[in-house]
Amino acid sequence: MLSDQTHHQAAGLETLLRALEFSADKHRNKRRKGSDRSPYINHPIEVASILANIGGVSNMSVLAAAILHDTIEDTETSPEEVEKAFGEEICSLVKEVTDDKRLSRVKRKLLQVKHAPQLSHAAKLIKIADKISNIKEVTDNPPLRWSVKRRCEYVDWAERVVAGCRGVNQGLETCFDEVSRRAREILSIPSSNKDPGII
Repeated sequence: MLSDQTHHQAAGLETLLRALEFSADKHRNKRRKGSDRSPYINHPIEVASILANIGGVSNMSVLAAAILHDTIEDTETSPEEVEKAFGEEICSLVKEVTDDKRLSRVKRKLLQVKHAPQLSHAAKLIKIADKISNIKEVTDNPPLRWSVKRRCEYVDWAERVVAGCRGVNQGLETCFDEVSRRAREILSIPSSNKDPGII
C-alpha cells in the first residue's frame, strides 16, 4: 500500500506529465522566434527545468503551470480548458503570467512591469525563470530580424520585470543576474542603461 507521501508524489508526477503532453499538443505547430526555429515546447520545458534545477522548486503544481504558462497566451487554449484539465490552482497561476493579447505590445510590456510586484509567490518564480530562458535566447539565438538595439531593449525590460519579482528565490535571482550580465557583456549594453525600451 502506497504511503500518503508516495501517493501525493505519484499524483504530482502524473499531473506534470499530462501538462507536458497538453502543452506539446497545443504548441505542436509553433516554433520559437530564434534563428534556429526550435520547437516551441522546448521553451516551457526549459522554464520548468530552470525552476527545478536552479530554483530548487519541487511543487508539481508550479512546475506544471510553468509547462503550461504560454498555452492561453499563445495558442487557442481557453482558461476554462486549462481549469477543466488541471484544476483551479494551476489555471490561476497560468492566468497570472498570461498577457492579454488584445492589448498592444507596448501596453502588454508596460503592464508586466507594473503587475510584477503584485504577482503571487509562485507566479513570480515562473516569471523569473521565463525571463532567464528568454534572455538566454535573445543573447545566443536571437530572431533573425532583431537588431542589437532591440535585443538590448529586451534585456532592459526583462530586468525591470524581474525587479518586481525579487525576494522569492535566491537561486533564480542569482541566475537571472548572471544571464543578464552576460547579455550586457555580449551586446555591450552599459549597466546604467535604464531607458525603458519596449520591444
